[in-house]
Amino acid sequence: MSESIKQTIRSFIVENFLFGDEAALPGDAESLIAGGIIDSTGVLELVAFIEEQFGFTVADSDIVPANLDTIDAIAGYVGRNASAAAAA
Repeated sequence: MSESIKQTIRSFIVENFLFGDEAALPGDAESLIAGGIIDSTGVLELVAFIEEQFGFTVADSDIVPANLDTIDAIAGYVGRNASAAAAA
């Protein structure tokens, strides 16, 4: 997965959920939900960001912690789907 995708996601999380406090950003494999960084409304904001930034639609069935709970999971999900969208 691309480091630039991860950096884009990290920047979004810092600006929108941590109000610029980079020190509060958890590790890439740490849960954003369990850590209280994002809640259900935050997940919807994250989905809107992914759709706008990476140019594909997130299916309702894909809005699950396995895809959206850690920076690693989000980057992997985006990498798989952005590639598929570009190939279509």
